[in-house]
Amino acid sequence: MRRLVRRALGDLMPSGGPMPGALDADFDTFWEKFRREAPVPFKAGVYAGAFVYTVTPVITVGVPLPSFALPRRLRDKHADRVVQHDLYLVRQAVFLLKIAGGFAWGADPRVREKLDLPPYAGDPGGWRTK
Repeated sequence: MRRLVRRALGDLMPSGGPMPGALDADFDTFWEKFRREAPVPFKAGVYAGAFVYTVTPVITVGVPLPSFALPRRLRDKHADRVVQHDLYLVRQAVFLLKIAGGFAWGADPRVREKLDLPPYAGDPGGWRTK
């Protein structure tokens, strides 16, 4: 599932100009922490979002291939269309995926520097549900 999430986030939140993309942030460290600490319903939503993103090119660009098998131009078109799809469940599933990617992206010190924000302090590890 990690591969699907990684590929989908690479398409949905690419780097552009001076701004790093979701995968330019420390995605691997974030992903391990996310897998350990995120609530099960949120993890299920993120996995569902990655799956929906991967299998919906047939309804967004009319090509019956998984998103990772599309050429770059069609992947860009698919990424744009899937987040604007008429079906709420399709949009919402992909939105959950983008939320998780945004958490990783927004916490990255390089991104925060580009936005003229101070880096986050380290996680004190005080509150946990387990």
